[in-house]
Amino acid sequence: MKMLTTARKTLTVYASALTLGLTAALASAPVAAEKTVTWKVQSHWPGSSSSYEDSLVRLQKVLEERTDGRLKLQLYEAGSLFKAKDTFNAVSRGILEMGTISPSYAQDKMSLAGIASGLPFAFRNVWEAAYFHQGLGFEQMLRDEAAEHGVYWATDKVYPTEMVIKQPVNSWEDFTKLKIRSSGALQTFLTEAGAAASYIPGSELYSALDSGIVDGAHWGASQGAYSMGLYEVAKYHVQPALNIAGTDVIIVSQKALDKLPEDMQKIVKQALDEQFWVRTNEYLYKERITLAKAISEQGVEVNTLPDDVQQRLTKTAQSLWDEEAKRGDNAKKALDLLKNYLTELGYL
Repeated sequence: MKMLTTARKTLTVYASALTLGLTAALASAPVAAEKTVTWKVQSHWPGSSSSYEDSLVRLQKVLEERTDGRLKLQLYEAGSLFKAKDTFNAVSRGILEMGTISPSYAQDKMSLAGIASGLPFAFRNVWEAAYFHQGLGFEQMLRDEAAEHGVYWATDKVYPTEMVIKQPVNSWEDFTKLKIRSSGALQTFLTEAGAAASYIPGSELYSALDSGIVDGAHWGASQGAYSMGLYEVAKYHVQPALNIAGTDVIIVSQKALDKLPEDMQKIVKQALDEQFWVRTNEYLYKERITLAKAISEQGVEVNTLPDDVQQRLTKTAQSLWDEEAKRGDNAKKALDLLKNYLTELGYL
C-alpha cells in the first residue's frame, strides 16, 4: 500500500513537471505573425491636392492602426497606374483593390453617377446633401448599384464645387465667353448654359489655366484651388456653388474585401462610414479658413454672380435634372426622391 502511494505521488510530480514544461515551451515559442495584406490604391487626386493628404493618407493611417498593421494601403497619385476614368473598371475587375474617383468617371457603368456628381443648383447647404445621402438612402442606392459591378462604394465627403476664373463675370455675356475645365454633369450643364466646358485631368489643370487654354476651372472649392496653385493664375473665386455633392468617392474591390478576415472587413466598412462625416465637417471648416487666407495673402476676390446670371443658370439646371432620370429606373427613383426633398425644403 505504501509503495502504491509513493508511485502515485511520483506520477503526480512527473505530470506536474510535464505540464509546467509544456506551458513554458508554449509560452516561449514564437507566435506566428498574422498575415499582412497590402492593397494598391489608385487616386484621382494629384499628390498636391488637399484631399490626397486629408482623405486618402488619413484613411491609410486609420486602417493600418485599427488592423494592427495587418492592412496596408500602397498609394499612387493620379495617373500613376491608370487614367482617372479607367480606375472604376480596374477596381471592378480586381486589378486594383481600391481607388478614388469622381462619380462622373463611372457614368458608363452607374446610372446614378450624374446625380451623385451633383445636380447643379439643387442643394443650398452642405447639410442638405449629407442628409440626402445618409438620411434618405441615396448612399445605399449608390452602394447597391456599384455592387452589381463588384465594387463597394463609399462617398468620401459632400462639399460645394465652386469655380475660379481669371476675369470676373459681371454679365451674362461675360459668362458665355468662358472656357471652363469641368467634368460629368457639370460639364454638360455649363455647356448647355452657354459656356465652353471641357474635361482636363487634374495633373494638367494648372498649365491649362496658366496658358489660357481655359479661363476658369473647378477643383472642389477654395481648398482644391489653393492646394493646386490655381489662385496664382485665377484671382476670382465664384459663388454661389455650382453644386453641393459627393464629388469624391472611395471604391473598393468586393473581391479584395471578401478575402479579408471578417473583423478586418468590419473595420474597413466602419472606417469608410466614419470618413464621410469626418471629412465633410473638416472640409467645411477648412473651406472657410482657406478662402480667407487666399483673399488676404494672394489678393483673391469673391465674384458673386449677378442675379440675372444666377436665374438663367438655375433655369438651365432644372431642365437638365430630368435628363438624368432617363438613365434608368434607379436614376428616376433617385431624382423623384431629390425633388420631393427639395420641395419639403421649400426650394421647388
